[in-house]
Amino acid sequence: MSHNKYSCDCNIVHREAVEQVIKCLPADEVLARVAEFFKILGDPTRTKIICTLLEGEMCVCDIANVLGMTKSAVSHQLGMLRRADLVAFRREGKNVFYSLSDGHVRGMIESGLEHVHQ
Repeated sequence: MSHNKYSCDCNIVHREAVEQVIKCLPADEVLARVAEFFKILGDPTRTKIICTLLEGEMCVCDIANVLGMTKSAVSHQLGMLRRADLVAFRREGKNVFYSLSDGHVRGMIESGLEHVHQ
């Protein structure tokens, strides 16, 4: 038998610990939604858009300029972020302005940035 320093060599089930975790584990549907949420953020362009919006509300043209992308490409990515409730938008004449949907989005991105800069 090969011993891996990252695996457990015992055959004992710690029932209390297992039962406690099972009680606290979110439902499969909730976990699927969380996984989808992180999949949306898993794209570097969408994450860059979110980071751009950390500075405040911006119109599509300005976001496209910051990212060096076409308005069409940015609009496509913003649509995905909007459907995932990560960004909000408002219209002002012909302009559409985007912002982060709430403080949770800001907190998660800031936590992620802090984590990778350790």
